[in-house]
Amino acid sequence: MTKTENEAARRADGSWDPLKDSGTDKRKAKEVPKTPQTLSPSYRLAYADEDFLCSEELRPVRLQLELLKVELSLKEMGIKSTVVLFGGARIPAPGAEPWAARNEVQRKNLTAASVYYEEARKFAALCAEQSRIDDFKEYVVVTGGGPGVMEAGNRGASEAGAPTIGLNIVLPHEQAPNRFVTPELSFNFHYFAIRKMHFLTRAKAVVVFPGGFGTLDEMFEALTLIQTKRMEPIPFILFSEKFWRGIINFDALADFGTIAPEDLSLINFVETADEAWKVVSEFYGL
Repeated sequence: MTKTENEAARRADGSWDPLKDSGTDKRKAKEVPKTPQTLSPSYRLAYADEDFLCSEELRPVRLQLELLKVELSLKEMGIKSTVVLFGGARIPAPGAEPWAARNEVQRKNLTAASVYYEEARKFAALCAEQSRIDDFKEYVVVTGGGPGVMEAGNRGASEAGAPTIGLNIVLPHEQAPNRFVTPELSFNFHYFAIRKMHFLTRAKAVVVFPGGFGTLDEMFEALTLIQTKRMEPIPFILFSEKFWRGIINFDALADFGTIAPEDLSLINFVETADEAWKVVSEFYGL
């Protein structure tokens, strides 16, 4: 192999690239004879064989890959901690049409809820200012990367000049990350479980805005981990006490005995970005 061919078979970091050496490089492809044996799927390198990687038996490997890809990327970027924003994809920006509304009641509710888009945007900007002090290594805003409250969170951080993470998920309906996610921090997941791990592994605060099933799922996952001490105590903040108490009777759970009365103290209800940031800043003495 000449020096040029040798360089072509190496990755940008200088490590060996077996894929190029195995015939995917056009200059090398001619050296691999096309026979029934080499053309058989069984001849593909294991990690270059999509049919093999996507098989039922390889699910544990795919789970590990989704865990490691994001882990190594964030480590390379030096990101040590995050502030998690959960909330509804259907909440519009102020003045925008509530695309999810199916009747006038929903239209009225979602239009009024646009205030939380703006509060999420403001809160993310406050996180970004703290993140700037920490050289953008701490308090990095992370959302699900979609529309609504998620877009607002990424937008607020981006407009403040900070990097911001989007953890998107493959869903049956077509979707794409919102345009405010930092491209190098835009990740896509197949497995909800691994996505949740990345939401909470570095979390210094969890902030939840009004939302639907997905938001409730994420909210209770985080709250359960804090309640059971599987996570260190961190600020757990719910925007709009009226909304949350209207759909979940937290006090009834304590009265019935299915949670302890002191579990209610894990929750901080707020109405504005400034109130939410005060909870975070007082907790960490910022």
